[in-house]
Amino acid sequence: MYTTVNPEGQLNNYANEPQMYYADFPSQEQQQRYMLQGAISIFLTTALILTGIAVS
Repeated sequence: MYTTVNPEGQLNNYANEPQMYYADFPSQEQQQRYMLQGAISIFLTTALILTGIAVS
């Protein structure tokens, strides 16, 4: 850990920063999984809204 001391004697600690890297584009399988998750979430949200309308 990197530490500095100012003239008044106070310590200032700096955290280690991780190495940066660029994200990879999702593979075809990951894209399909994301589409499936989106379709399921849209279905569940629609069902919840329609249930709320039917009950009220």
